[in-house]
Amino acid sequence: MSNQLSLNRIHFLLTVQTVIIVLGSLNRLGSWTMGFVAPNEFLRWVELHNMLTLPLISVSAFYLLKKQVEKGVSNVSNRVSLLLNLLFIVGIYLLAAGYGNHEIANYLHSRFCPDGAVDDLCRIIIFNDDEFSHWLFFGGFILLNGVLMVLQVVHPWRGPTRGRDSLMLIFNALFVALGIFANLGFEEIGFDLFVVLGIAGLAGGLRWRFGRQPLLLYYLTAYGVGLVVTFLYRAVI
Repeated sequence: MSNQLSLNRIHFLLTVQTVIIVLGSLNRLGSWTMGFVAPNEFLRWVELHNMLTLPLISVSAFYLLKKQVEKGVSNVSNRVSLLLNLLFIVGIYLLAAGYGNHEIANYLHSRFCPDGAVDDLCRIIIFNDDEFSHWLFFGGFILLNGVLMVLQVVHPWRGPTRGRDSLMLIFNALFVALGIFANLGFEEIGFDLFVVLGIAGLAGGLRWRFGRQPLLLYYLTAYGVGLVVTFLYRAVI
């Protein structure tokens, strides 16, 4: 019963990430978040939620997921475990710095620099929006997700994985795949393609080496399907 309860908690925490993906899409696409947060117009609600509300819930769910995975029997030394936890914390920091830098720069870019880098101020704002913030975000994103996959391997799931469990993992993974497709299929492809390829490759390699662990199935489905659908779409279009 305790094993099944653990997997149910993993399903719940992955479902939280699915809800965040849906809310994030609604936040970006809806006109109801375009109002200003305060009279001084320092940010709109869309940037505030993208920078603070949604990432905070998402990272909290990731942390709880990490703690849940770590309940499995460990196959590594305390030193390796300490290193993985340190990398996870660094990943959270970089992710937060990337979100904070990007959302503020994106707001300033769209409001005050719609014509591009017409002066030095706009050049700096656009660089922070389109490049520097992305480097920070992707660095944190790779560490956060990579550590979770490695933790799943060093704390392997010993209980049964029923058909229902696999369906739940695949269901939540498909929302991530949809987000990947929306990003790579309809926007200019840059470094994000290599990030997705790297995570998919890591998930595939770990899955081949260590078997059908829950998070490996989740990541391989999410990033593998996202890549395949993107390549098929771009090949047709």
